[in-house]
Amino acid sequence: MLTKIRDEIRAELSSILEFWTVNTLDEANGGFIGKMDHNHNIYIKAEKGGVLNARILWTFSAAAGFSFLSAIEKEQCLRIAKRSFDYFKNHFIDKGNGGVFWSLNPDGTPKSTRKQIYGLSFAIYGLSEYYHLTKKEEALTYAKELFELIEKYSFDERNGGYLEAFSEDWQLLEDLRLSEKDRNDPKTMNTHLHIIEAYVNLYKVWPTEMLNKRIRQLLSIFESKIIVKKTGHMKLFFDKEWNAQSQAVSFGHDIEASWLLYESAQALKDKKLIKKWANIALKMAESAMDGLNLDGSLNHEFDQANNHLDDHREWWVSAEAMVGFFNAYELSGEKRYLCLVGASWEFIKENLIDYKNGEWYWGVYPPSEINEEYELMSEEDKVGFWKCPYHNGRACMEIVRRIDKLSSKK
Repeated sequence: MLTKIRDEIRAELSSILEFWTVNTLDEANGGFIGKMDHNHNIYIKAEKGGVLNARILWTFSAAAGFSFLSAIEKEQCLRIAKRSFDYFKNHFIDKGNGGVFWSLNPDGTPKSTRKQIYGLSFAIYGLSEYYHLTKKEEALTYAKELFELIEKYSFDERNGGYLEAFSEDWQLLEDLRLSEKDRNDPKTMNTHLHIIEAYVNLYKVWPTEMLNKRIRQLLSIFESKIIVKKTGHMKLFFDKEWNAQSQAVSFGHDIEASWLLYESAQALKDKKLIKKWANIALKMAESAMDGLNLDGSLNHEFDQANNHLDDHREWWVSAEAMVGFFNAYELSGEKRYLCLVGASWEFIKENLIDYKNGEWYWGVYPPSEINEEYELMSEEDKVGFWKCPYHNGRACMEIVRRIDKLSSKK
């Protein structure tokens, strides 16, 4: 089974990379397009998101260094990574005030100049990966500067953790939300998850005592403030003092965090910490299974306050489920987790991959009394502010790497 999954996912990685290479280059304005809808219509006037572009930078930098791609594929990925880095440094990085613009106009001029810490984190993630690939000092310098800005303006000295969003000149904003769908709270699980993700990636190429300290502090925050010890689920929104402001559960974030936080402990090479987070990772993987369906898919969210289940299935949740459950299998040796990886992959193949045009659909609505089959979420983007190659591209790389690692031990 593993060999079959490995070969299919390896081929799918090539398909994802080819889609973004062929379809998303903005030849008129440079960089990449801002939006392509479900029907593959390109919106030339759409804003260009900083998160999307940072994720493109990370994906193609990681892929170019991925040992299981062909030489031709690696060269193509390197070309796209360089294009992404050049555009990002020339347009998204604020040379005057520091930081990263939230979005650009199609011509590359700033549109939203707010400094969202989530956005800076993904910039660090992408820049540090590009440095790892190329050893280009300029990329590492930018990543270091962004780290220092987050620490200077966002770190909460009194309560720990990081505040969400600032103005162009680093004044704390009243509207802190990532998107209109989010609550307006000063601290969120989501931002902290991607700060630690970014810090760990930076630590791999710049292992300083300060980064080590901050990664440890973030792991402590997740353990003591964010993860519910009894259930293994994560709380999502908080005030400055870490009082929870919501009773919602995100199954996708639970399974994503299970492996990312364990990877964070591994990066520090602390055996005691690694053992602790191996146990927590397994607890979180079990908690994510509360959202599991018989076909291997995960529901989106459950709000305990009003007993409301959001049961649509999004592309990124299925991608992270494969990695999270494989990680649980590696930690426990229990084959039931491996069955969940296979079920997730089967669901993706049957419902999310666009075999005609490439890439994955945003997601699907579940069968209902009216529709007996899954219905595509056709109102959502194929490429957009939040629709990117990072979740599914990374999942493909992780699964291939992990299966080959297991095979080499036999």
